[in-house]
Amino acid sequence: MRTLNRVLISDLLKNWRQGIAISILLACGIAVFVMATSAMRSLETSQDRYYARYRFADVFGMLTRAPEGIATRLASIPGVAQVQTRVVHAVLLDMPGMLEPASCRLVSIGDDPVRDLNGVFLRQGRYPNPIGDNEVIASEPFAEAHGLKPGDQLDITMDGRKERLNIVGIGLSPEYVYAVQPGLLLTDNRRFGILWMPKRQMAAAFNMEGAFNNLSIELLPRASTSEVLYRVDRILEPFGGRGAFTRKDQESHRRLSDEMHQMRSMAYVTPSIFMAVAAFLFNIVLSRMVHQQKDQIATLRAFGYTRIELALHYLKLMTVLVMLGSAIGLLVGWRMSWWMIDTYALFFRFPIVVHQLAVGEAFFAIMIGLVAAILGGFTAVRRVVQLQPAVAMRPELPHAFGGSILDWLGLGWSVSPMTRMIFRRLEANPVSTVLSILGIAMGVAVLVLGSFMRDTIDFVLDVQFGRSQRQDVMLTFNETLSAQAIYDVSHLPGVLRAEPFRAVPVRLRNGARHFRLTLMGLEKQPYLYRVLDDQQKPISFESGVGITITQKLAELLDVSLGDELEVEVLEQDMAVHSVQVAAIFSNFTDPAAYLYRHDLHRLMRESERLSGAFLSVDSNYLDKLYAAVKETPAIAGVLDNNAARKNFRDLITENTRIMRLVNAIFGSIIAFGVIYNAALITLAESGRDLATLRVIGFSRQEVSFVLLGELAILTFLAIPVGLPIGYVFSYLATLALDTESHRFPLVVHRNTFAYATTVIVVAATVSALAVRRMLDQLDLIAVLKVKES
Repeated sequence: MRTLNRVLISDLLKNWRQGIAISILLACGIAVFVMATSAMRSLETSQDRYYARYRFADVFGMLTRAPEGIATRLASIPGVAQVQTRVVHAVLLDMPGMLEPASCRLVSIGDDPVRDLNGVFLRQGRYPNPIGDNEVIASEPFAEAHGLKPGDQLDITMDGRKERLNIVGIGLSPEYVYAVQPGLLLTDNRRFGILWMPKRQMAAAFNMEGAFNNLSIELLPRASTSEVLYRVDRILEPFGGRGAFTRKDQESHRRLSDEMHQMRSMAYVTPSIFMAVAAFLFNIVLSRMVHQQKDQIATLRAFGYTRIELALHYLKLMTVLVMLGSAIGLLVGWRMSWWMIDTYALFFRFPIVVHQLAVGEAFFAIMIGLVAAILGGFTAVRRVVQLQPAVAMRPELPHAFGGSILDWLGLGWSVSPMTRMIFRRLEANPVSTVLSILGIAMGVAVLVLGSFMRDTIDFVLDVQFGRSQRQDVMLTFNETLSAQAIYDVSHLPGVLRAEPFRAVPVRLRNGARHFRLTLMGLEKQPYLYRVLDDQQKPISFESGVGITITQKLAELLDVSLGDELEVEVLEQDMAVHSVQVAAIFSNFTDPAAYLYRHDLHRLMRESERLSGAFLSVDSNYLDKLYAAVKETPAIAGVLDNNAARKNFRDLITENTRIMRLVNAIFGSIIAFGVIYNAALITLAESGRDLATLRVIGFSRQEVSFVLLGELAILTFLAIPVGLPIGYVFSYLATLALDTESHRFPLVVHRNTFAYATTVIVVAATVSALAVRRMLDQLDLIAVLKVKES
């Protein structure tokens, strides 16, 4: 075996270029797999520890106003471990350097915040003094966006009065890991933040002494969640309860869970594609590499080595290459997982991120590579060792050529002898040719997969902010106002058009399936806030027709057109109504439901009431509009659509830029590795022929034309094969990204196909130049030496 070990070292040194190239192919797949799965595992562990340590509640409830004594009744419900009553209120902040007001949510904390549910982790400063003067803790993302620190002050309007808040701490809470302003797709830390204030101070500011309008509940292990929810709703119903809900429906957790689901899916879908491509290419290259060593295998057989010894020899060769690729992939993937976690920190805020290597997934990826290598080499080794040594050492018989494809096309007379040679080589090795084309096509497909998301995001932006939500500003009121409010809003500075809306929290039911959301009441034919059908045409809301829902909501509730839905109103009398599904449309954000506004008023048994308005505003008057809004106590929230669009583009672009860069780098490496290996194998297989051409008088340029022409044809044929495969890969990725809060349509523009094609052509050119240099340095005498068989 010592002799075989020396042969192994010799083989590795002689074929070091191919060995490194195919190891890097495998390393790319393992690196992406380890990166994604380790980042996912790290974030999930960080989330679980954060929730447990800072006592994230199990049940939440919102209401109009209830006396503190109700908390005792809530605490006596079987299964309830702890009840915490709170005061929560939406306010506007006048931030320096911002034209528009920032929306903020004030959340009360107890006298001893350390014991609170949804506890606040202090990053800087201290907890507010319960009897202090308007002291608050600012959420870390909001503070970072504005450069706030303990000791700074904020101007705020609370219940119609101008107040100044003193920031004494910067913190985080598991309740707002993913803090999103209502109406936005993604978090905007500059325009929306959380402030925590002692309950005594908030109660005095909003006339809530001895009362609360929000609560959190911790459950005992094995408590009946459904029973607790039922009892909480019955107790809170007389006080304007809006329906208790579990952690699953809590806004931050639901969005975080969706992001985790997307991440978990992408941690397996895209990396699995990379792994499959890398394993497939590893298989191709290694089998051809083993086949090249037919003479060596036969010689070792002649010297008495058994088939088992030779099989173990090549198993060691494969293992060395797999271990090299695995080591590179693990190191690169582990380091890049940190980079990926830092990217997700733009969206998720945890006090401490626990970095974990996904050991099980990494081992699984290495096993895939090893199995691919064994399968790739096994067929070739078995075929060779089964031959008698004398037969195996005999040079292969020349192929019997008939008419080539050029002759069938009638082009044989018009091409040079060198071109004929290229086509004869390709036709003589159909299996190798097809595998080389498929290998290069996989590189093209990976590049398409890594870049299509840019096209998808542009499409979503155009539909969401260009065709559907065409308003400049959305205003929400502190409480529902009469129809007269729309006239007041219309007279704000610069307002060109105003469309009112009514928003009501509801729970939609279809049998055992249910979903909690805000039902929007819109005008009959909205102009600013439009709902678009699958042909991107606006949907009209006719009186008495029924409810319009998104495709995702229809899937969650298992309903179709014409079906009846139960609408449980989570306001006022908590009435339940039956409404027919009138239309179903596709969208890219949270599940949503819409109704003709006056139908919603009738459903609520109310006169015309408004929750807010969509505004079209003259851009020259935005500063005056926002100045007036800041002086209007009835307005609780402002959403600038242009700012939301820019924030969406910036955040998604930053997030996908990194992933696109990662995919582009690995895709380019795979593309280069495939073509480079194909070139090396072609050079090894045709080295004698090329050397013969040089000896009989052909120039280096003419001889190079044979080799480079073959690579060019393989690349040319691979591109139209790889582009549709990339389209399929992209489709699989969109399925993996489909969650309750986000969906991405499959949109692939010509630019993406052009980009993938360009990268492949560049990779082919670089590979060809590298092999051309090796061809120029070919030792003609050594290559032409033939062993006697």
